[in-house]
Amino acid sequence: MSKVMEYIKENELAWQPSFNGEVDGLHGYRGALIVEEGKQISPDRKLPPKIQAKQVVMISDDSTIKFITCELDSFNDFKPLFEKYKEYFTTEGLYILYVTDLDGNGTFTYEGIEFTAFMLDESSVWNEILELADLEKGDMKKLSPAEKIEKLYEELLDNDVKEASKTYEEMCELIGESSKQLMGAV
Repeated sequence: MSKVMEYIKENELAWQPSFNGEVDGLHGYRGALIVEEGKQISPDRKLPPKIQAKQVVMISDDSTIKFITCELDSFNDFKPLFEKYKEYFTTEGLYILYVTDLDGNGTFTYEGIEFTAFMLDESSVWNEILELADLEKGDMKKLSPAEKIEKLYEELLDNDVKEASKTYEEMCELIGESSKQLMGAV
């Protein structure tokens, strides 16, 4: 198991995973990751996480996160996410964030690591990342969970996923109200 997944397992940071296994010699993960734990209300019960990276798709090797995409409720959640997992980010990684309270997109560098952040209003990370990778949902349905992650990663490596270059401070200035439309019964 990769050091990344060992860290996640030892610290109980996985949240509702739908896939956690090998992807072409690497390790793949889909689910959510805890950024800030919920309050412990009894010895055996915790509240849901205060901050989480939702809809995570991640690939890690033995010691680094090679690729991650996820939804953040606020761009303010980026710093805690970075701090929680910074040991595993690398300058060679591909890191794509979908943020519900951004009023613009941008590629920024934080502590030497490059991230690209996109506004997320009513779609899912999976739909958005497939579009960014220029993949069709129908083609992906035929693949196993591991093959889906592998195919997505391969396509993203071949595509230019960067947005206009911005500083971290300029990205913070794009924080607005959450624009995500809640779906479901009215």
